[in-house]
Amino acid sequence: MSFRRSTFLFIALLLTCSVFPVWGAEAHLDLGNSTIGFAAIAIFILAYTLVMLEEKLHLRKSKPVLVGAGLIWILIGSFYVSENIPHVTESAFRHNLLEFAELMLFLLVAMTYINALEERRVFDALRSWMIRKGFNYKNLFWITGFLSFFISPIADNLTTALLMCAVVMKVAEGDKPFINLGCINIVIAANAGGAFSPFGDITTLMVWQAGMVTFGEFLVLFIPSLANFLVPAAIMSFYIENKHPTAAYEEIELKRGALRILTLFLLTIATAVACHSFLHLPPVLGMMMGLGYLQFFGYFLRVTLPGSLARKKAQAEQEGDKERLARLGGVVPFDVFSKVSRAEWDTLLFFYGIVMCVGGLGFLGYLSLMSEVLYDGWSTTTANVFLGVISAVIDNIPVMFAVLTMQPEMSHGQWLLITLTAGVGGSLLSIGSAAGVALMGQARGYYTFFGHLKWTPVIALGYAASIALHLWLNADLF
Repeated sequence: MSFRRSTFLFIALLLTCSVFPVWGAEAHLDLGNSTIGFAAIAIFILAYTLVMLEEKLHLRKSKPVLVGAGLIWILIGSFYVSENIPHVTESAFRHNLLEFAELMLFLLVAMTYINALEERRVFDALRSWMIRKGFNYKNLFWITGFLSFFISPIADNLTTALLMCAVVMKVAEGDKPFINLGCINIVIAANAGGAFSPFGDITTLMVWQAGMVTFGEFLVLFIPSLANFLVPAAIMSFYIENKHPTAAYEEIELKRGALRILTLFLLTIATAVACHSFLHLPPVLGMMMGLGYLQFFGYFLRVTLPGSLARKKAQAEQEGDKERLARLGGVVPFDVFSKVSRAEWDTLLFFYGIVMCVGGLGFLGYLSLMSEVLYDGWSTTTANVFLGVISAVIDNIPVMFAVLTMQPEMSHGQWLLITLTAGVGGSLLSIGSAAGVALMGQARGYYTFFGHLKWTPVIALGYAASIALHLWLNADLF
């Protein structure tokens, strides 16, 4: 943890060691070296320190950044009001708010679909299938890794990691060494898979919606991302015992409409991609339209529920299946808004707080300083690789939002490089990604910070391999 704190303080030092003009040259105000500027930096550092201590304080990460964002913009706004130019801060705040709103609505729809699929027992059925097949530990290690890698580009890395962790926990039955290795492998694979798709991680979504990388161009990161997963997985697999788990098989029946909802989710993604790629409209338009698909299908499920229940009850009575009859008696109509309410609101609100905090610091001119230190003082490749490592210590959302706000002059290959490093750099530590933090809670006592840290050198080999492959395979983009 001391490494984490020291690196964070280094970033804070970068932000405070010099003065740059305020974003919004219209007013020609310089607050970087003022009490307001230093107070804003102190508020951000305090808020983010509380975020990093979330596991110890049991304080949801959204709370400190929401308050911090409000205080930063109140300080800025009060000064500009005193100078009789409030329209400058109003315009800047609305600009940041619009960026957040597009991403929030996009994520909200994706989370709603994932919750609907979970409620229809699609993920339970997948877990049951893996148990039924009787795979040994090595098979399970590789299968959960590859599934994490290929599901996360669609379902996002956090959801995928939670799903695969549930599989490992269910099958391994308290085998701590295997669960720890399995969770590490899942975190690496989910983060790597999310790096070559706009839907795989919030940072890739941000890059796509900002127009820095098109949907098809993310695919050039497939092989580097695959190497990021395979290199550490191959080494870790030698430390897995070749034995079979003893978990009991559980019969899972999909709820009505499960596969059709999955089809609608894929259609929603296709609609979002088409809106952005062919009509040059924000992807959120397609996603919100896709929410309409789900609402219409939910209406269909509710209207046809009585007839469906009557047929199933008649069949269960004919077969004498009392257990199924009891289950059918407790069926609740599908409600799309209950799925919306189950979205990860803490994550969405944390995202708002971070966007507004970083936006405020950018308005004060500190991101110009950071750009000067990193992208003018160092080579672009070195800066992007370094920021990837930093994302293992500080959440990759503020790192990527800061880069997008700074808008450094970079080639297309470099934008793809920062997309890759911010996506997979978080795998270096268990606290470096949402997937890792979530699994520490889900597999508490089995998957730990130090259990992951032990394998950080091996994970770093995969990180280096992915960067080298991108620089080699996509050299024409630099």
